[in-house]
This record gives sequence, structure tokens and C-alpha cells, in this order.
Amino acid sequence: MATHPSTRSSARSSARPGRPTRERILDAAHHLLRTLGLARTTTKEIAREAGCSEAALYKHFSGKEEIFVRVLFDRLPRLNPLLSELARDPGDRGLERNLLQVTEHAALFYEQSVPIAAALFAEPALKRRHFEGVRELGAGPRTPLRALAAYLRHEQARGAVRADADVDAAAALLLGACSQRAFLYDFAGGERPEQPLDAFVRGLVRTLLHGLAPTAGGGADGR
Repeated sequence: MATHPSTRSSARSSARPGRPTRERILDAAHHLLRTLGLARTTTKEIAREAGCSEAALYKHFSGKEEIFVRVLFDRLPRLNPLLSELARDPGDRGLERNLLQVTEHAALFYEQSVPIAAALFAEPALKRRHFEGVRELGAGPRTPLRALAAYLRHEQARGAVRADADVDAAAALLLGACSQRAFLYDFAGGERPEQPLDAFVRGLVRTLLHGLAPTAGGGADGR
């Protein structure tokens, strides 16, 4: 789980002089979220770490929830931006290559985000307030699921995914496996998974493709 430094020796360690205030705030939030966790990170702590006032922080962000969402998008592995791009335009890289990239990003994204959010589950009222705030910003844990399913529907429409495939289930299986891997990694106190990331990614995508890809010579429903 997230570690809890016993001193303030790290104060302002992430504030780099010369960077715009907004970027310093995100740098500071990323550092604190990874060391203190989401539940213990406050806007006051973020402002102190960034070397600015809380008033300056609120000129750039509506609150901690918006900062958290921007850290997820801008400072962690680019899962959400990648999925948003694929949902808008799948491009011509092909289903397998896109899923390999998504799976690698998802595994790394959850590896960093699970420890950040884990402490919320010990405080139900705080967790409820946090996710209500995140939902108001149009984000939340279902966002990547919806985006991945939307991408798979694009591939289904152009024949790369069999017509009878359940793309919502496929998205849940892929992201759920990545999230579970991160949870087990974090729950074990930082112990590295036995299976290397590359093997995990390729094995998961290969297994999914068995259920998604049309069979050679089959009809629109894959039969």
C-alpha cells in the first residue's frame, strides 16, 4: 500500500523552479499521492509541496478531485488518453497491435493508481465524496472500460471483431486482469509479479483474441 513518510524532508522536492504553477501543482500532487496516498493528500499539502498558496492552487483547479483526475491523465502511464484516441479513431495499426499497447499501458497505469486510491477503501464516507466529485468531472473508474468497449465496437463494425462478440465483457476482462495484477502486486507489499510484464501482456491479448477475432472462412458471426 502507499507509504507514509515520517518527516517533512521531502517537502517541495517535486517543485521545480521555473515551471508554470499548474505544472508544479500536478508534479507535487503526483509525488504526494504516491507517498501519502489519496486519503491523506490535501490541497494544503499539495500547495506547500508545489511552493504556492492554496489560493493559487484554486485558480487552476476546482479541488482535489480535479487534481487527481489530471494526475491520472497527465502524470501516469497514458491509458485514458490512449483509449480516448482509439475510441475516436482506431487507425490502421490493427486489433492485435492496439490491444498489446492498451494492455501494457493498463498494467502500468493500474500498478501506479491502485496504491494511490487504496486508502479510500478504509474510509467509506471519504470514498463516496471522492467518487461523487470525480463523476461530476465526467471521469471515474468506468471511463477506461467505456472507452475500450467503444474502440472494440469500431473494430467490430469493420469486421476485425466477430459480430457476436460481447465487447463490454472483453473490455472488462482485459482491464480487470490488469487491475487484479496491480492489486496483488500492491497487496504483497511491493513484491514483483512472477510473470514478466511482456509475457503477461502477450498472454492476455492472445487469449482475448481467441474469443474476438473472426475465424478463417467464417461468417459475420465468426462461425
